[in-house]
Amino acid sequence: MTVSVEETAPAGTVSAVLGLLVGLAISGSSAVAVVLPAAAADPGLDMSGAVSAWVLSGYALMLAVFTPVFGRLADLLGLRRPIVAGVSVMALGAAGSALATNGSLLIAARLVQGVGAASVTVLGAALISRLFDGPARATMLGRVAGLGAAISALAPLLAGLLEGAVGWRPVVALPAIALFLLPLLLRLTPAERGEPGRFDLPGATYLIASAAGAILLIQAPSNGAAIGFAGGLALVLGLPLLVRHVRAGGQFLPRAVVTSRAVILGATAAAGIPAAWFALLVAVPGSLADQQWSARQIGFALLPAALAALTAIWTSRPVIARLGTDLTLLSAAGLAAVALGTAALGEWSSSPALLMLSVALVALAFGHGQPAMMAHVGAVTPGELRGAALGIATLVFLTGGSIGSALAGGLDGVAADWLTPALTALLPLGGVMAALVLRRSELGPAQPGHR
Repeated sequence: MTVSVEETAPAGTVSAVLGLLVGLAISGSSAVAVVLPAAAADPGLDMSGAVSAWVLSGYALMLAVFTPVFGRLADLLGLRRPIVAGVSVMALGAAGSALATNGSLLIAARLVQGVGAASVTVLGAALISRLFDGPARATMLGRVAGLGAAISALAPLLAGLLEGAVGWRPVVALPAIALFLLPLLLRLTPAERGEPGRFDLPGATYLIASAAGAILLIQAPSNGAAIGFAGGLALVLGLPLLVRHVRAGGQFLPRAVVTSRAVILGATAAAGIPAAWFALLVAVPGSLADQQWSARQIGFALLPAALAALTAIWTSRPVIARLGTDLTLLSAAGLAAVALGTAALGEWSSSPALLMLSVALVALAFGHGQPAMMAHVGAVTPGELRGAALGIATLVFLTGGSIGSALAGGLDGVAADWLTPALTALLPLGGVMAALVLRRSELGPAQPGHR
């Protein structure tokens, strides 16, 4: 049952805490991308180019594949324990990254950090769905997404300033400050029991293997045949088992959710947006560094993206209310494709201005597309399945992000710089097609903000 937020905490507190947590989770990629060249040059780490790529793409992979795990845990245990555990693991991984003494330990700590960060987006959205309803829910989703995107866009500037003053290690430790938000988070999260049932470990294993296999395959061009073989094997073994498990009634991916065209089309329509975001977070700082920009200068270059994300905090609700979730998704996916096209032109012409514009455009798309997707999935899913549905939708959404960073890492040094954003643009263009199908089929409730 949805409760009024006034019974729990002020709306401003909810949006501030969740927005900061989302920003810290996403800045696990945006801030680290700026200082990665300095970390790679650290003689104590002995990192190759392939290892450096995994510092980003491994984090994005865990961020994607563990979102439905936390979504399902929330269904079974309630929200409090999974979100506290997730934030704690994210902070632990960030601290471990700062203390890493070689490239392998850095990657391992980043994988742990990604697992914990996976809890933030899906459980934050579930908490908003629990506390708010109707237009207020869309408003809060927009505020959290916009604030999170703004913080993640400001993080490169902070990263550049810190790296110049004290080195790269304090930068990768920044998400550990999420621990200080736990007391407030506990106050905001209602104490309630979950639904009866067991955690479906086989289903979770098959899903993680399938998603990880796909990302490993994408990474193969720059990581070698062994990575490609491992990815292909995981995908070939995991995907058929996953399909059979769902058909047999496995509860990790409830059949009622994975067969819902409204949920899957909404998530697919949005998935190209984080693909563009994560790809540009890898490609643009790297391109500017190649042009001899310092970490501090790169951070300042991404300030327009932060301003765009802040703008989305105030515009997402009226845009969704005016256009509906389906048309908002269509517009955001189209804008993400334009951003990637702008980046490709900027790479081809070595234009810093175009590269800066591309990140600003994709930040604007992200700030509108994510809340539209969450509002859509929350509106078309019954309460008892909402945690699982949000988890699956976020999995599809963030898998797009991990594919974007994997493409940027996998094609680094293999293809021309402009080719990565050009190829990645196919993902948001696919999202445009999914949004068109969603709009034409009129899937979802006839209510304000969804039409």
